Formats: sequence, structure tokens, C-alpha cells
Amino acid sequence: MHMLLVHQFFLNQNGSGGSRFNQFVKYWEEQGHTITVLAGTVNYTTGMKDSKYKGKFITEERISPSVKVLRCHVSEGYNKNFIGRLFGYFSFNLSSTFALFKVKKADVIVVTSPPLFVGITGIIAKTLKRKPLIFEVRDLWPESAIDTGILTSRPIIQLAYLIEKFSYKAADRINVLTPAFKNKLVVDKEVSEDKIIYIPNGADSDIFIPKEDVGWVREKYQLKDKFIITYMGAHGLANNLISLLKAAKKIKNIDQDVHFMLIGDGMKKKELVEYANQHGLDNVTFIDAQPKESMPDFCNTSNLCTAILQDNDTFKTVYPNKVFDYMSCKKPILLGIDGIARDLVEKNDAGIYVSPNNTDEMVDTILSLKGNRKRLNEMGINGYNFVVENFERKTLAKKYISHMEELVNDKKNV
Repeated sequence: MHMLLVHQFFLNQNGSGGSRFNQFVKYWEEQGHTITVLAGTVNYTTGMKDSKYKGKFITEERISPSVKVLRCHVSEGYNKNFIGRLFGYFSFNLSSTFALFKVKKADVIVVTSPPLFVGITGIIAKTLKRKPLIFEVRDLWPESAIDTGILTSRPIIQLAYLIEKFSYKAADRINVLTPAFKNKLVVDKEVSEDKIIYIPNGADSDIFIPKEDVGWVREKYQLKDKFIITYMGAHGLANNLISLLKAAKKIKNIDQDVHFMLIGDGMKKKELVEYANQHGLDNVTFIDAQPKESMPDFCNTSNLCTAILQDNDTFKTVYPNKVFDYMSCKKPILLGIDGIARDLVEKNDAGIYVSPNNTDEMVDTILSLKGNRKRLNEMGINGYNFVVENFERKTLAKKYISHMEELVNDKKNV
């Protein structure tokens, strides 16, 4: 089977950021399938474009015998401001549409959002190729963009809802990453339940492997005897990392052994670094985005790992992938996300929820956990057992394939 994947944020090899589909593609190739990926040229966390893509509209890369990536032009204004981000979205629509003419064969089309605007390319791809389309909802756009203040223009919001409507209508199947997404689409968006499938985020248990404390990280960053709390991921508007810095500010005067390690990049990073400098937060270390293969060492070095988002209703429907990565390394979780993520962590006794806006509660919880290493170890083991049994990525990749094969066979039988 030949799959056409449209994913603006598909990572470069050894790139930093979310690698859901990089892992899926690897597993699909192992199962004998061929994949062509239409991807962007700007990394969504750093906002940077590799020099080899500059001045080029479409760059073809062969990353293995069965996997080809067409890197499609994205405006370099993507991570500068709202207008720049819109140019980034629509420039990808234009370049990826042209790239479709370089794709000679496809049995099934998979489009993954956000950004929601990739739905335009998906609709055009289905029209040109006359093949079944799976539209994946990794985040509830445009709601999440509106709630976080990314989308404020009424005409753009109306356009986003229109693109969402037509994307759902064109799709033969809609994959959702959480049960809450499914409920939202069926109840609020009036999407037929028969269209919806569920392949959630998962654990890369072949990458995130639990190990004893990794000494080089503590040595390099001079954290030898520290109690390390680690955040891994985007430093954007939605991620609410200022809450961690406020906790660091308060805890600094109480326990100097507690240290926060923030790994990643994004639109708000410069502002966060400035805040830390202004308040003399020498108990916070900022580390640039790292290749996926390096992240397990940082995770395994940590005593406690954290995931946090803005406190709004949209984010109550998400399962952040970093939570599964933490669990895979047997790390307990300090969770600042209410809703289904909280239910998952608390139900399986894999961590503790704290309100992202309650600094006192966060500090008290951290100090309590620091003094109870046995409890930390128990939560880490609980999370590991749960994620390996229920959210192993390789198993999810096979499930995804079964839905694609069903669609392809149905199309042949029409």
C-alpha cells in the first residue's frame, strides 16, 4: 500500500519536536508499505528553516528506500507573529498543492492537523487522486487557537470554521486522539459517529527506555545533587510555562536543592528566559530543543517530570504525548492539565495534579514529593505498567494500518 501523508510539521531526521508520525512511518515501512510525505520546511518549535531549503519551493528527500519526503516551502515569518504564522500556514497550502503533482501514486491519503489549514491540501489531494482520505485531529482547532489567543481575527476565525467543516465533510474517516475529541465532534460538530476512529498518542517504548540516572546530564549542567523537575516540549503561548517559573521563584527561597530543567523552543522562550534573568532564577536551566534520541537521557535524569497547559476547557480534552514519554521512563508526573489527562494520570496513580494557576499548591506538592522518594518510585512504576499495556506506539501503528486497508478495499469494491 502506498500512503500519502500531509503533515506540515513532520520532523527532519534527528529533528526536535513531536514525532508521532515519524514513528508511525518507521513502523509502516517495516510492515512493507511505501510512504510519501508532504512536509513543511520550518520547524514548528524553533521557527527556523534549515539553510538547504532556503530559496527552494519544493525539496525532495529520500530518507529510505520506501519513504520519500517532499519538503514544501513555508514562510520564515511563521514564528514571528500572528500574521507571519498565517503566511506560514497558507504558503504551505500553496507549495504542498504543487507538490501533489509530483506524487505519481497513492492508495490512501492521511492529513494531520493542526494546523487546520492543511485540510485544504487534503481536500485538493482527494479531488485530484480520487483516493480515500483520513483527516486526523491532533488538537481541536480552531477552538484551541481561539482559547489561547492565537486566533483573534473574526474573519480568520470564520474561515477556520469553514475549512474545518469542509475537511470533516470530505474525509472518509476522521481520526481523533482522545475520546473527548470524539464526543466533541459528534455532539457539537454533528459529525457522523461512523466516520470516527480512535488512534491516540502513544509511547515510543523503543526510544524512551527506563534507565538508571544518566550521569552526563547532571555533570554537563552542574546539577549533581539536585532534585530535578523536567519539562520537555514547546515553549509556546498554550504551554503556560510562566507558572513553573513562578513556582521556581517561590521555591528558591525555601529549598535550593530543587531545580527546574526546561527543554525546548517556541514563541515564548525569549520572554521566559528574560523573566528568569530578571528574578535571578538560578534554579532554572533552559536547554535548547534536542533530537528525539537524546530526550530519554534528560528524562531518565529527572526526579519528577511535568506537563502543563493554559487552564481552559479546550485543553481538558487532550492527552499530551510528553505524558506517555514520561511514563515510558518510569517517571512520576506533576500535571498542570485538568480534564481527561488528569483522569488518566490520577486513575492510574502515575502522578499528581496541581492547578497551573496556584503557585502555592505547586510548591507544596513539589516539596512533599521531594521528601517521599518511595512514593515517586511507586507512581513511576504505575505509569510505566499502564502505558506499555495500553499505549505502545507500534501496536497503534498496526491499528492505523488496518483502518487504511479497510478504506482501500472498500474503494476497490465500489
